[in-house]
Amino acid sequence: VQLQASGGGLVQAGGTLRLSCAASGRTFSSYVMAWSRQAPGKERELVAAVTWTGGSTYYADSVKGRFTISRDHAKTTVYLQMKSLHPEDTAVYHCAATDLYIRGSYYYNLLAREYDYWGQGTLVTVSS
Repeated sequence: VQLQASGGGLVQAGGTLRLSCAASGRTFSSYVMAWSRQAPGKERELVAAVTWTGGSTYYADSVKGRFTISRDHAKTTVYLQMKSLHPEDTAVYHCAATDLYIRGSYYYNLLAREYDYWGQGTLVTVSS
């Protein structure tokens, strides 16, 4: 599985940004895809996840109502639309994936460490 993240950059507080994660290498029908972030000196935080087939979603409390995760089957790409950005959203954002079928459970509310595949990070900087 290859995951290629893009879309990071510098944005002012209150602004919007959309991250993309192009996925390849497998058929993702039983996968859950996610975005996590890690700010300097802080632990990795899983911010959003989506099941590839059903589209069920999970959001961390810190981003609910501001971030939207979605997927495009035709492009095998996962997006993270971020709005009303805060300086506290500044972090390196990574996309991740794991196969729920292999895990033996379709429970998709997973911790970051439970994901098997990771893309490179993309830096999001929110200025105040």
